[in-house]
Amino acid sequence: MLPRDLPAAQFVPYARRAEELGFDEIWVVEDCFFRGGIAQAAVVLAASSTIVVGIGILPAAARNPCFATLEIATLAELFPGRLQVGIGHGMPGWMRQTGSWPASPLAMLAENIDLMRALLRGANVTASGRYTRADAVVLAAAPATVPPILAGVRGPKSLELAGACADGVVLAEPVTPEYLAAAIAALDAGRDEAATDFGFPDLRPPLAKRHVVAYNAAAVDEDPAVARALVRPALEWIGDPDWAPHIRVLPFAAEFDALRATSASRADFAAALPEQWVDQLAVVGTAASARRRIDELHAAGATSVVLLPAGTDPVKALESLATVLSVRSGAA
Repeated sequence: MLPRDLPAAQFVPYARRAEELGFDEIWVVEDCFFRGGIAQAAVVLAASSTIVVGIGILPAAARNPCFATLEIATLAELFPGRLQVGIGHGMPGWMRQTGSWPASPLAMLAENIDLMRALLRGANVTASGRYTRADAVVLAAAPATVPPILAGVRGPKSLELAGACADGVVLAEPVTPEYLAAAIAALDAGRDEAATDFGFPDLRPPLAKRHVVAYNAAAVDEDPAVARALVRPALEWIGDPDWAPHIRVLPFAAEFDALRATSASRADFAAALPEQWVDQLAVVGTAASARRRIDELHAAGATSVVLLPAGTDPVKALESLATVLSVRSGAA
């Protein structure tokens, strides 16, 4: 992950260094109100050569889907095969702050994804929905390599919708094997049921190979205690209600909720997390233990494991995380 608050002077060098170190993908985030996802992706693509760039995520209600598709198609045409795009309903607080939160987030997201995927494949689209409309809209030149459109969602109903209309999913941190199992089950249910209640199912082209992108806060150090100390601040928010789908599937969910309820602040909560929980809620520890966790996530169904660098020095964190790349898969 390219840190959302990375100083501008470090932006391009950081992205280039990630490619030099051998990472397969780099993901940019559109958190309010830091930097725009499409602009960041364009810069990283232009400044690098081979690394795949993911946008995770664009809030669907923030843009007209036809013009958002035009931007995405432009990047896909200029940098074929190097783009993945996450679309979500966004964080409710941020969306309400900007007057963008819809009455039906599911319908809004489905309409956007259906419309965007159809346009990217060269369709001439006329559609009228609750939130989106198009009248004979067609791209002048659809990209030869169509980027996957992934739904950035977390709860069961949204995951079922993603299974029906998106090419995959972007799962926010923390992603555990337990949460992956629940998410993939919901995706499969959505594909089986076709979820035609929302969006424009008649516009839906065949779904591509399913991508499951798993975010996790990450820190690597020769001393596991140091790594855990680095990653704890990145876990402060996961006790908030929006993160309930990630937690309720864990064997320690009840104890987790009790700890959050009795903690005076998010910082106190993160500091009090038992070491065993930290190890489950992040990719953390030595390079070998971090690699084992990444392998476990892939075995549970993740196609991409995205590491969110923890610590106050993002470049140092990037270099430390790169040590997992030289560890043999399945290392003891």
